[in-house]
Amino acid sequence: MNILQIFNKIPYPPKDGGSVAVCNFSEGFANSGHRVDLLCLNTDKHFVNIPKVQNYLPKNMTLSGVNINTKIRISHAIKNLVFSKLPYIAERFISEKFKLQLINHLQQKEYDIIQIEGLYMMPYIKIIKNYSKGIISYRAHNIEHEIWQLNLKQEQNFLKKIYLKHLLTRLRKFELSFINTYDTIIPITKRDGKLLAEFGNNKPSHVSPTGIDLTKYNIFENNFSEIRLFHLGSLDWIPNTEGLFWFLQNIWKKLTVQHPDLIFTIAGRNASPDFIKQIRSYKNIIFKGEIENAIDFMHQHNVMIVPLLSGSGMRIKIIEGMAAGNIIITSSKGAEGIDAESGKEILIADNPDEFIQQINYILNNTEKAKQISEAAKHYISVNFDNFAITESLMNFYINIMNK
Repeated sequence: MNILQIFNKIPYPPKDGGSVAVCNFSEGFANSGHRVDLLCLNTDKHFVNIPKVQNYLPKNMTLSGVNINTKIRISHAIKNLVFSKLPYIAERFISEKFKLQLINHLQQKEYDIIQIEGLYMMPYIKIIKNYSKGIISYRAHNIEHEIWQLNLKQEQNFLKKIYLKHLLTRLRKFELSFINTYDTIIPITKRDGKLLAEFGNNKPSHVSPTGIDLTKYNIFENNFSEIRLFHLGSLDWIPNTEGLFWFLQNIWKKLTVQHPDLIFTIAGRNASPDFIKQIRSYKNIIFKGEIENAIDFMHQHNVMIVPLLSGSGMRIKIIEGMAAGNIIITSSKGAEGIDAESGKEILIADNPDEFIQQINYILNNTEKAKQISEAAKHYISVNFDNFAITESLMNFYINIMNK
């Protein structure tokens, strides 16, 4: 089959959850023998020199980008507020040059499937309908307005809060306006699929979590003779920073009293100077910033702390950590879409006492830690193998075509 994916940034090299989600399907499709074209916006914030990432691409796959400046500018935000009905955060990704490039792709090749990756590419659906007879599939990476509800909740500035409230109203309306405009929808978690149904979706839906290439992770047996706590994730994503500060304030302070030598290493990209300053005010914190190789970093540590309080979608870093044999201690929110059993493949904690209890449990039970580590690796190999997930999605598409 000929498959076209469109995304709002170049996902190579894949350094965040959204990029991993896109790349893994692109590569899964291509490695299964399908011809894949990935057309992306190449934003100034995440600019990529495309010739330098060609070596990431498998056979049967092409990558194209259209340069766009998505930098938030006050003058543009004011203009949008007065003259547009679209949320400014979405309007930034609308590009005439991209429209022309998209039309060119659709005219040059007859696509069987056009997979729209994420909400911010949905404004291009009208063009796709005009120039293609292929199946149009919306891959809902998350429920976007839920994430911005958190931004509104955390904002302290009165004027910014008023603006964010207005933005959130527009964003929710924008998100719901695309319900049923596609042929199929691909949520990443069952919860998101249920919410989309509540919003009115009546098109064929197939829950398809992000899979991973297992061969990259199952390298060696993990050693739990010394417990090394860590967190790895994008540090400009509010649910991550919100959860980390909650953990440091309510849990880490108590843990360092109980275990004066316990170290917590925090790594991730795009941390603000204020964030770095705040986390370094706590005892026994090592801040690494952006790291070169996430898999190597996960193998150098063994207990991943993911104290998520909000957000939607699926935490891909948890899947990767489990595949690497890390013990994952997270909240019920963090474990959404994974469905692992607490105490067997993962450890769930939803309040400070439970987090302290679970961390102490691992500190005092080395053999049990090894069992959970092995169970986690097995669980991921059975449930999140990228080849199997891609094959399941392709079977879904084939069934749609045959109806």
